[in-house]
Amino acid sequence: MNIDYISFKETGYFSNLMIDYLEQKKSVQNLYNNYPSLEGIGEQMLEKRNHFSKDKRGVLCAALKQQYKGVQASDKTLKNIDALKEENVFTVVTGHQLNLFTGPFYFLYKIISTINLAKEIEGNNPECKVVPVYWMATEDHDFDEINYFNLHGKKIQWNKEVSGAVGRLSTEGLQEVYKILEQELGTSKNAKKLTSLFKKSYLEHTTLTDATRFLANELFSEYGLVIIDGDSAELKRELIPFVKKDIFENIAFKEVSKTIENIKEQPEKYNVQVNPREINYFYLKDAIRERIIEKEGNFLINNTEIKFTKEELLLELNEFPERFSPNVIARPLYQEVILPNLCYIGGGGEIAYWLELKNMFSAMQVPFPVLLLRNSALLMNEKLKGKMEKMNLSVQDLFLKQNSLINKKIREISNISIDFSEQRAHLKEQFSAMYSMAEQTDKSFYGAVKAQELKQLKGLDVLEKRLLKAQKVKLKDHVIRMADLQNELFPNFSLQERTTNFSELYVEYGSSLIVDLKNALKPLLGKFTVITMN
Repeated sequence: MNIDYISFKETGYFSNLMIDYLEQKKSVQNLYNNYPSLEGIGEQMLEKRNHFSKDKRGVLCAALKQQYKGVQASDKTLKNIDALKEENVFTVVTGHQLNLFTGPFYFLYKIISTINLAKEIEGNNPECKVVPVYWMATEDHDFDEINYFNLHGKKIQWNKEVSGAVGRLSTEGLQEVYKILEQELGTSKNAKKLTSLFKKSYLEHTTLTDATRFLANELFSEYGLVIIDGDSAELKRELIPFVKKDIFENIAFKEVSKTIENIKEQPEKYNVQVNPREINYFYLKDAIRERIIEKEGNFLINNTEIKFTKEELLLELNEFPERFSPNVIARPLYQEVILPNLCYIGGGGEIAYWLELKNMFSAMQVPFPVLLLRNSALLMNEKLKGKMEKMNLSVQDLFLKQNSLINKKIREISNISIDFSEQRAHLKEQFSAMYSMAEQTDKSFYGAVKAQELKQLKGLDVLEKRLLKAQKVKLKDHVIRMADLQNELFPNFSLQERTTNFSELYVEYGSSLIVDLKNALKPLLGKFTVITMN
């Protein structure tokens, strides 16, 4: 295995907000608490220890043990669950939707980043234990975001009419997906492992929550990963005081709105990731997950006939807290209320919306966690690495836009110069003398000189482009090889991790894929990783 690194900025795939956060620019420093470093996490540990009670730990352990009934978890995972009762035990968390068969490849990067960071923190703080946690987004209701995965350039999709929280969905209908997967993967040893894993996960479990838990447990339990489902009455009972502050005082709406205004005022022009609502909770019951809306003192459940007075809604909250489902603004708070958490690991979009929430956490008097951009990687085999070296392509070259890549390399390998910089400089020098002449004679002549200069410089641009185009035709084979290589590594002109499913690489590398990734990914390094697999 060979490893190269490139800065996140150089990839061109990450927002200005993320780059400025990684570089700790002054414009974003008021959006976070402790920075993701061992020192920052140490500070977070002191703060969290003082804000997470023994009673909360008892509730958490009891709920996790209930969720793990019937799950064949590793001893390491079960010991981690038990350990959470102790005051010197903390968590590192990542969250992800219940994407079919993990969805995009970065699912693995998220969890491996979490496992590796937990271990690194422990190594730096031997008196403490740190548990890696995967938070399943069981209450999401956007089925179209999770009902497919991409394999060999094909979209393998689960077609089903659904409503409500996806975690409660029946796995009925996935037999057809299983058949397609079998055909697509083939009959190799690793392919059979994968189809068996899909079958055991989705055809032998009745809900999408149970199927996803089984899948993640099979892939990562040997590393002590603890999987949590927030769709729990016991855990949501801990959230009740904060739900009240959101629904009846609109604290989240007020605080996040203020933060967004501050973000918009920054000269860097950062994009706002999410906007808060006056009420940031859904009503969750049976196949319903709909927004709670306040209207003239009453509380309506959107797209239904259900409505409550304030007193009735309070009674409902106290008796059935599991029916109150946090949205994207409130879910992070829920996580930090019920877990002794130090750090949240997420993708660029996730970290961007977390950065809107610090003031809300302060108003709710809940410690704001360290935020860490997950590891990102590009994987290639030795054959592709060989092609890359043969064409004299650097890691940085791979991340260029395809047209820029081709133009750059054609200029480099052409046997004639396609760079007219020297001619432009010479032309400007000639016109400089003419400008001097114009100023000494007729000032109106100055405009004519300027127009002629622009015309001739434009003519040079046209000639340069025509020459470059001609050389592309002449070096057509080289152009095709470069484009083919980049297309293979960046499907649909996107990062590999955002489109490709892990099964495509697992067929080639087997179980060593996860082992190698675990050895390669360094969460606190702050670099994009390029891995050549053996």
